Amino acid sequence: MSKALAKKIDSLESQLTSFAGSKQSQVYGLFDANDGHVKSISYVDNVWQETTEPYTVTIPLKLEPMLTRPKRFIIVVGGRGSGKSQSIAAIEAERINTLGIKVGCFREFQNSIEDSVFSIIQNQVNRIGLEGFTYPNSSARHVNGGGAKFRGLARNPESMKSMDGFKDFWVEEAQTTSEKSLKLLTPTMRSKGGRLIFSANPGSQEDAFSKRFIMPFKEELDRNGIYEDDLHLVIVMNHSDNYWFPEELEQERQWDYDNLPRALYDHIWEGEFNDSVENAIIPAEWFDACIDAHDKLGFKAQGALIATHDPSDGGDNKGYALRHGSVFIDIQEKTDGDVNEGMDWALDNAIASHADFFAWDGDGMGAPLRRNADVALEGKKCSPVMFRGSEGPYMPEAIYQPAANTVIRQSAKIKDVFRNKRSQCYIRLQDRVYNTYRAVVHGEYCDPDEMISFSSSIKCMGKLRSEVCRLPLKPNGNGYIQIMSKPEMKKLDIPSPGLSDSVMMSLGDFIVMKKKESRAPRPRKLHR
Repeated sequence: MSKALAKKIDSLESQLTSFAGSKQSQVYGLFDANDGHVKSISYVDNVWQETTEPYTVTIPLKLEPMLTRPKRFIIVVGGRGSGKSQSIAAIEAERINTLGIKVGCFREFQNSIEDSVFSIIQNQVNRIGLEGFTYPNSSARHVNGGGAKFRGLARNPESMKSMDGFKDFWVEEAQTTSEKSLKLLTPTMRSKGGRLIFSANPGSQEDAFSKRFIMPFKEELDRNGIYEDDLHLVIVMNHSDNYWFPEELEQERQWDYDNLPRALYDHIWEGEFNDSVENAIIPAEWFDACIDAHDKLGFKAQGALIATHDPSDGGDNKGYALRHGSVFIDIQEKTDGDVNEGMDWALDNAIASHADFFAWDGDGMGAPLRRNADVALEGKKCSPVMFRGSEGPYMPEAIYQPAANTVIRQSAKIKDVFRNKRSQCYIRLQDRVYNTYRAVVHGEYCDPDEMISFSSSIKCMGKLRSEVCRLPLKPNGNGYIQIMSKPEMKKLDIPSPGLSDSVMMSLGDFIVMKKKESRAPRPRKLHR
């Protein structure tokens, strides 16, 4: 390195040090929702320290770790009125002002600058009183060379490749981010000490963002409201953490609390998952009441052991469920292997559990699996039953009396209500879940044989909840009840309900009426 170049670098470093030192006077005031201003901190000599100097930037106390213990991935999730977007914008504006960094601000869909966080950052710059910012060409620039750019991920993924040298990426409304966008975004941040910040009101447990950044840490987040390791910092922040939560929003929140379904309220205001879809047959709050309902209500797992399997080949999951009377004691999924390997896996589980009955979906690719079942269950007490959801409903002449679906006319015959056996069994599940909800939440007595309980020992409970609560009705011009098919759900980006279908199948009353078919030996062919 030449002396001239070394001298130039020393001069630049000296300027940067002088600039950083002049900016270290910025002080953050940390506010608790109940106690107000708790303390102030500033960054002095590369260390965050408490100070008595007047604060210039104010943020909720809950976000202190974002300043003092930053990680590569910083995730802030919560409901409406938490102040997370305003607070992150204040922090990023101050980092641009103090450190001269470049910030990339993203949303999955951004048709115009109005869809971005541009105005939020501009408002925070004005509120804090920061100088040196200009806003040319729908961007934010600072005289120190720092600034912010605003991009949409879905329609312009190549734009990320031009963001070399950016120190922070901030993705707002991150719950809508696709798996493709996440895979493109994360390796693009290569700067030393670079941070990827995601703010979101969680969507479904099954969306790409939730599966990557929430579900792996869900247990600790539910317990402590924060999770951190060497790579991640995840913070749950809601209206109850926001000192500046406005009275207008409090009035709206209270109205929603009194009038909205509890699951919808929890999603909007408490940052809970939204696992429901339009026309879903089972609301999330009904499902939640069924978790350990047998313990809550004091009935036991007793009766037949019924194992069921939803086969698949390719990318869809394979489901398995085991029900002991009214209590589901085991639900699993298998994501690899072909349809035969999946069937053998489910049969092994059923045999190990000493199931009395084993049913599988015999429509489509499930039809040839009869041989697998006959061979595996030969000589065992477990009876194989092929379930065909496309068939007409069973006991068609019987009168159907709905528990939850009040749109069904009273005293109608089953054959005039249900389009097929699949819809009949799903509404049977709906009725049982609703009965359980009424018993657990409202204290109404119901026969345990007409309820359902999901043991909390089931490890894939979140996935099951997401599937069960995202099953939409399909409009039928003849007035039948019909559940949307898997291909139709796929078009709406609703994942294949392998677990849910396994649960649904086990509620077919005809299963326990089936007896193991005796197999007469086939006559031998005579060769001449």
